[in-house]
Amino acid sequence: MKYRVIVRKQGAPDQTRILEAPSRFAVYDLIQKEGGMVVDIKEGSGGFKMPAWLDITFGTGIKRREIIRTAKNLSAMLGAGLSISRALSVIERQSSNKQLKKIVVGISEAIKQGSSFHEALIAYPKVFPEIFVAMARSGEESGSLADSLTVVSVQMERSDELIRKIRGAMIYPSIVLSAVLIVGILMLIYVVPTLTKTFTQLGVQIPLATRMIVALSNFMVAHVPIVLSVLLLFVFGGVAFVRSKLGSKIVLACALHMPVINELVRETYTARASRTLSSLLSAGVPVLEALSITREVVHAPAYAKVFTEAEEHVKKGEPLSMASSEHTKLYPILMSDMLAVGEETGKVSEMLRQIAEFYEEDVAQKTKDLSTIIEPVLMLVIGTFVGIFAVSMISPIYQLSSAV
Repeated sequence: MKYRVIVRKQGAPDQTRILEAPSRFAVYDLIQKEGGMVVDIKEGSGGFKMPAWLDITFGTGIKRREIIRTAKNLSAMLGAGLSISRALSVIERQSSNKQLKKIVVGISEAIKQGSSFHEALIAYPKVFPEIFVAMARSGEESGSLADSLTVVSVQMERSDELIRKIRGAMIYPSIVLSAVLIVGILMLIYVVPTLTKTFTQLGVQIPLATRMIVALSNFMVAHVPIVLSVLLLFVFGGVAFVRSKLGSKIVLACALHMPVINELVRETYTARASRTLSSLLSAGVPVLEALSITREVVHAPAYAKVFTEAEEHVKKGEPLSMASSEHTKLYPILMSDMLAVGEETGKVSEMLRQIAEFYEEDVAQKTKDLSTIIEPVLMLVIGTFVGIFAVSMISPIYQLSSAV
């Protein structure tokens, strides 16, 4: 991947360079070795760029849980005194995932050829996130790789657990709505035509609502392949759109203006950002690098922008808490206040960890409450549609009974 980087060196004007590297972390590492400092970094070289709505990332065949388990196992074996090569050999034999086996073998080969562990990880940016690489580098430099791997495994596990809880709250409404949609389509294709034929034969005059349902049913019966194709396109297109940069940005903007949901979103991103930054700082990663990596982990443009501003504040010698205090609609006031206290007491990492734990627990509770709220609302919405459908199809039958 290419990066457009503005580099600053002492006694020289800022220089704009185009560098090719597997990750942002690799760019920072390269510039530091040259004795410079990264002032700004952006993906791409300024040429043609794929439209945001087409920028879709596909899976690697390796689950996040497997990466977490790998970090835990490596930490345990290194802590027990095994060498990194022998520990990786054990991981390779234990794993049942062929893709992960290949990657572990590749890392082992790179280490045998003289690369460090974190340099070997950089070759697999889609598998090992930047925080994993940064923690590994910090652990190797300080001689506490086992401890660093434990910290990053806990960070990734907590983040993964948070996401699973939110997704879990959405499973029930998703299943119910999908079932209602399928039943509705089957009713329109198989049941409504039978009733329509009966109304036509008996010469019953049907109301407007019934005529609309009959017209929709006739269209679906006459164009079943088109209807199914459009439905599948809508589902897969919707998933792809939500996963794209533009789609995720629009969904986030909508979520931040929805009651109940907006607080859940704010606290989820706050917990993720706080735990990531806490883990990096506690492992000894420099503040600017930690902020840059946290920005990538947060990913959402609106929330990531706050960390870009935080980098600028830190470069000017201003407090880290200033950036979050200027964006209380994204990050709660508690975060900036506790971060300010951490800066005053010299315990920024500890304060960030406490913020993460507080909001992780709060999000867990709110997802439970959300499930309780969604159920009656869902039933009300479904009941409304079912009621309209039932009345529309039954009213002609009543008219027929009255005429008789």
